[in-house]
Amino acid sequence: MKAIAYSIKPQEKEFLAVANGKRHDLTLISNELNSQTVSFALGKDVVIISDYDILDRQMLWELKAISVTKIITRSKTTTHIDLKEATRMGFNIANVPEEDQTLESIAKQTICNLNAWDTGKCVGKACCCQKVCVMDRKR
Repeated sequence: MKAIAYSIKPQEKEFLAVANGKRHDLTLISNELNSQTVSFALGKDVVIISDYDILDRQMLWELKAISVTKIITRSKTTTHIDLKEATRMGFNIANVPEEDQTLESIAKQTICNLNAWDTGKCVGKACCCQKVCVMDRKR
């Protein structure tokens, strides 16, 4: 999958690169996702965000306009995402729900979500879509 991760801190880069293992076309940038940086996601299937990146209705429409279809937040919380609107617009949304919230674990969970979607599966308990998933819920 082609993905871009926004708001990446220097200490996160290595964990994400190792977890990815060159499987996905993964771009890591330190910029936050906003109206000036959304164009960096052009040509990507997935945006990976932090809980500091706000995905309100306007930002979701901007992502939809450039054909992004999936969103992963590198956090347990999803309050920074308008889940109702994202679901209505057809986005697949995932978080990192595991109790272990170390940078290494977050990176592994994030890449696990990408791997599941890449093979046509649901992300299981990481799924934040507010709809009945048509993908296989097994991981």
